[in-house]
Amino acid sequence: MAVRITPRMCKAARAFLGWQQADLGTASGVSKSTIGAFEAKEETAYLTVMNNKALLEAFERAGLEFIAENGGGAGIRFRNRADGTRDEH
Repeated sequence: MAVRITPRMCKAARAFLGWQQADLGTASGVSKSTIGAFEAKEETAYLTVMNNKALLEAFERAGLEFIAENGGGAGIRFRNRADGTRDEH
């Protein structure tokens, strides 16, 4: 199952990348007003499947990886480590 982005996750992912809502809109094709309205909602709010997919793909193209909840809580991290490696440790 694909990750369902919450308003808080969306804000956190943008912060990791140093993006404004307009930057995410440009990268995803989702309007800035839709992103802003979504981020202002309660944590139980979800985007349409199409918009969720567009944001998720934009974040992933920018180098982020969403971590499944799996008991420890959902999260976001950069796909590659600071030392440039990935999955070698």
